[in-house]
Amino acid sequence: MNSDLPRLAFVSPLFLFPTDTGGKIRTTNILRGLKGGAFDVTLIGPASAKELPGWTTEMDRLCDRFVCWPQREPRARWQRAFDLLGPLPVNVAADRSDAARRTVRDTLAASPFDVVVFDFVHAAVLRPDCVHGATLCFTHNVEAEIFQRHVEQARSRPMRALWHSQYRKMQRFEADALRCFTRVVAVSDRDAARFSECYGVTETSVIPTGVDLDHFGWQEPPAISTERPPTVVFTGSMDWAANVDGIRFFLESVWPEVSRRVASVRFIVVGRDPPQALVALGRAATNVRFTGFVDDVRPYVHDAHVFVIPLRVGGGTRIKAFEAMAMGCPVVATAVGIEGLDVQNGVHFLCRDSAQEQAAAIIELLEDPALRRGVSKRARECVESRFGHLEAARVFERACLQAIETTRSRSVATESGPRAENRFHEGIQ
Repeated sequence: MNSDLPRLAFVSPLFLFPTDTGGKIRTTNILRGLKGGAFDVTLIGPASAKELPGWTTEMDRLCDRFVCWPQREPRARWQRAFDLLGPLPVNVAADRSDAARRTVRDTLAASPFDVVVFDFVHAAVLRPDCVHGATLCFTHNVEAEIFQRHVEQARSRPMRALWHSQYRKMQRFEADALRCFTRVVAVSDRDAARFSECYGVTETSVIPTGVDLDHFGWQEPPAISTERPPTVVFTGSMDWAANVDGIRFFLESVWPEVSRRVASVRFIVVGRDPPQALVALGRAATNVRFTGFVDDVRPYVHDAHVFVIPLRVGGGTRIKAFEAMAMGCPVVATAVGIEGLDVQNGVHFLCRDSAQEQAAAIIELLEDPALRRGVSKRARECVESRFGHLEAARVFERACLQAIETTRSRSVATESGPRAENRFHEGIQ
C-alpha cells in the first residue's frame, strides 16, 4: 500500500476477465489508466478459485490489490424467472448476494478509503448502509432507457407488459441509487442530461468513450477477392437481449437484400452464447455464421469489409464502434448503435436506421473500395486524436478527486449522508 496516495476502492459486480463485453472493456481500460496515477487502488469483486489464477497478470495491471468474494454459479433460467416477481429489476437482483455485501462492507470498514467507486448502477445493491468518504457511481448506460426501448420493440402484448414492469422497477431503482452518490460519471453528455432531467442528478462528470489504440491497430480495409469474399461483421455478447434483437432484425429485414445484390457476401456474428433460435435463423439465411466466444475479435474485424451495429435497443455508448473505427473497418450503424459518440455521419461512419437504408449503405461500401478507404482513414484519425483510453482514465481520475473535495466541503455530510443512504437501502432489502 502506498500511504502517500489517497485510497480508492472500486466495487465491480463482475469478474472483469475475459473482457468479452463493452462494460468490461470500458472498466478495465479505466482501471489500467488509474493504476500508477493519483490513487492507491483496491478492486473489490467476484472471482472463482478456478478462473482467478489464469488472470493474475492481467489483474495486477488493474489495481494495487484485489479483494474478492466467491463467484456464484449461474442459476438456471427457471430460477431467475422468480426475480421477475421481486421489487428489483432482474439485472440488479442478479448482482445481489450476501457474500458480496459482506465483503464490500468488511473491506470498506477495515481501513478508510477516500473515495469508493461503484461500477454500474447495479452495484448500488452491494453498497453498505453507511459509507465513509466520497462515493461515485460509474454509469455505463441510462439503464431504465434500455428497458423502455425493449417495451417499444416488443412483439407481443405480454412481452410489452413484462418489459414495462422491468422499466418501472429500474426507473425507481436508478433514481434512488444515483441520488445517493457524491458524484455520477456518465459516458456521454446525453446520458448526463438524462440523469439531470429524469432524476435531478446534477453532480456529474462525463468521460469520453476510450479505446486502446495500440491493441486495436489500424489496417486498410482488405480488397475483395476470391480468397477474401465480401464480408460483413458484427461483434458483441449474444446473450444480451439488445444484441439479440438487433441481429434478428438484421437477419430478417436487412440481410436478404444485401445477399441478393452482392455475390458471395457473408455475414459473421462474433460473440458468446447466441440463442439457438437465432442460430437457426442464420442457418436458414445465406452465408451467415455465428462464431460463439472467441479469444480475440481483431482478426474477424480486420478480415471484414463492413462492420454493422444494427441495434434498436441500448443505452450509453457502444465501445465496439470505436474499436472498429480504430481497426479500420467502415461502420454502418443505427442511431441507437452510434448514440452518444461524437463522430460525424458520412465522414467517420454511415448512420442508417431503416432496413432499406442499412442494406443500401452496406452494398455501397462493398462495391466502392475508395469509399471504404476514405471512411476507414478518417475514422481512425478521429479516434486517434480524441478518444484514446488514457484520456478517459484521466477524466475519470479528476472526477474522483472532485468527489473527495465535494465531500470534504460539505459541513453537514456526516449528518445527512447516512440517513439518505438508509432510505435507499430500505427499498432494496
